[in-house]
Amino acid sequence: MTILSSIIHLFLTLILSPLLIGIINRTKALFAGRKGQPLLQPYYDLIKLMKKGSVYSTTSTWVFRLGPVMGLSAVMISILIVPSGGVGGLLSFSGDFVFMAYALGLTRFVTVLAAMDTGSPFEGMGASREVQFAIIAEVVLLLGLAVLAIGTHEINLSGIYAGLWTKSISPLGPVSVIVAFAFLTVLLTENARIPVDDPNTHLELTMIHEVMVLDHGGVDLAFIQYGASLKLWLFSALLVGIAIPLRTGLPLVDVIVNIIGILAIAVLVGIIESCMARLRLLHVPQMLVVALSVTVAALLWILR
Repeated sequence: MTILSSIIHLFLTLILSPLLIGIINRTKALFAGRKGQPLLQPYYDLIKLMKKGSVYSTTSTWVFRLGPVMGLSAVMISILIVPSGGVGGLLSFSGDFVFMAYALGLTRFVTVLAAMDTGSPFEGMGASREVQFAIIAEVVLLLGLAVLAIGTHEINLSGIYAGLWTKSISPLGPVSVIVAFAFLTVLLTENARIPVDDPNTHLELTMIHEVMVLDHGGVDLAFIQYGASLKLWLFSALLVGIAIPLRTGLPLVDVIVNIIGILAIAVLVGIIESCMARLRLLHVPQMLVVALSVTVAALLWILR
């Protein structure tokens, strides 16, 4: 039953992940008093891009063509590891959360390489900014997972999330709240959302992630956008698994609760983007340092 629930969660992840972008856009439209684009617009965009061809610059090499495929593959492998609340992921082994972090790092690495391969100074600038913020964000992610691993005495992600919010480790509750706050910051950073980046802007001097994919089009851009939606789902699942103190013991019910929580995270991101302005680039590392500081505080709490 547990394996079946994991398969169902994986299937729903692959199908529903673009819906998160639609929910965010509709939430922002609601706050702005606009009708907004259709909820399923991300699906329409992906279908339209899949029907188009790709144009490659004469200065680019096979690195540029491989970037979108490798990036999407790495994210999909990471999705196999992420549990659905108390329901484990399909791919689970000792230290798998470290492997997941490296797989996500590979996604960024190949995207940066593809941006650099174009020879465009704007894409190189965006790649530089992306790597600069990732240096801190990846540390926060790994340290937060390490804190939970120490608290639950588990060394795989499925075991960590299955052990959270149980009566036997109730003192871990305050630490989970702290780590959840840090993971929310990482989610906004890794997915290039406000206040870190504005995914809807097209001003090269202020873009971070979007500027790296300016030369991509057609199927390649569809892979990048779909990979971005999967990545948003992944970080939302990590956050929901910590933030929602509910383990019913019924795998299918836990999966449903987890998915509802992920959709709620999309609404939360839309609210944040509606109520906050984008930070200056120099202030983004400061925000990440705050997240790192509270994660270190959680580590000291659990080790005391």
